[in-house]
Amino acid sequence: MSAVREDAQAARPAKDSGRGSAKDPYTKRTGAGNKDISRGRGPGPAGLAGLRVPDSLLATAPAARRDAVRLLVGEQRTGAVTHHGFRDLPKLLRAGDVLVVNTSRTLPAAVDGRLDGQPVVVHWSTRRDDGRWVVEVRDPDGHGSTVRRAGGPAGAVVDLRAGARLVLEEPLDPAGDRLWVAAPSLPDPVAYMRRYGRPIRYGYTDRDQPLAAYQTVFSARSTDGLGSAEMPSAGRPFTTALVTELVCRGVQIAPITLHTGVASVEAHEPPYAEPYTVSATTAWQVNAARAAGGRVVAVGTTAVRALESVADERGVVRPGGGWTELVVTAERGVRAVDGLLTGLHEPEASHLLMLRALSGDRLLERVYAEALRGGYLWHEFGDVNLLLP
Repeated sequence: MSAVREDAQAARPAKDSGRGSAKDPYTKRTGAGNKDISRGRGPGPAGLAGLRVPDSLLATAPAARRDAVRLLVGEQRTGAVTHHGFRDLPKLLRAGDVLVVNTSRTLPAAVDGRLDGQPVVVHWSTRRDDGRWVVEVRDPDGHGSTVRRAGGPAGAVVDLRAGARLVLEEPLDPAGDRLWVAAPSLPDPVAYMRRYGRPIRYGYTDRDQPLAAYQTVFSARSTDGLGSAEMPSAGRPFTTALVTELVCRGVQIAPITLHTGVASVEAHEPPYAEPYTVSATTAWQVNAARAAGGRVVAVGTTAVRALESVADERGVVRPGGGWTELVVTAERGVRAVDGLLTGLHEPEASHLLMLRALSGDRLLERVYAEALRGGYLWHEFGDVNLLLP
């Protein structure tokens, strides 16, 4: 282990409101509350504005072993930045801490089709309450991945295999054209994906991977049969053996479910509304741990989003579910979450809004500088970052 140390960080910013909703929110534009972006300010701290991640640091394939990735730790209290292997995680947590994990399974959400006679790839993102789906239609890049294309137009029909059709009805956001609300002719689109689809893959990866490579040890079939368009990747390095060691050391595992939509890899848009569930058992675990002095560490930004959507201003978590439009920013702060285990994000990514809320700008800048200096790998198959209070 090696360390870099600085002065302790300032206290977290004050917190204001932001809750989830039980109703389908797609009748209005999503992303409200993201004040940093609406003012034209980038999501990351100023010190990351010039940061560029070289192609050599983009993880192109999974590690030979899930837990054989590196772990970069930033501690807000001391300002320390330390280097570890992921298998060191049980030693970095303590009895009474709670890891909040996302149990959503990854769907084979990339499906080939044709639009106006040309090949396209449909990324199925999120099912709405009315049965329509939010989708992104992309062009194949000739190397097994895809590139962005202009969406629509309204009324366009994507022809799918086995005679299925997908009608693009309206853009999800009137100001954009990437994501579209579409009506499928299929009675069960998820079953169709399982037969004809494959995992969504982006251009920095070097080849297709089986769906199993995109599942985490925590993934479980949901009662509604749905899942995530893309893997809740912060949970990927965990193994059964590592989870067993954590539990034996007194670290609790608390599940939530949030079905993630497709990422905005080119435009880095803020997240839109996603369906989630926080159970009564998980709410009790989190509240009991905080009352006893334990730390609540979210595994992934999706776990933060779900938990913060049902936390009141005092940080008390109540069971709930539905749709969350919450965007956690440094201005809003966090209420129920103390730490975060997450991957490394592009400097333009909206995820950095949440990371700033947890770590503060100065520590986050040092963490990312160390990640570049140390040759850490980015993206879903890459290394991970643990931010502790």
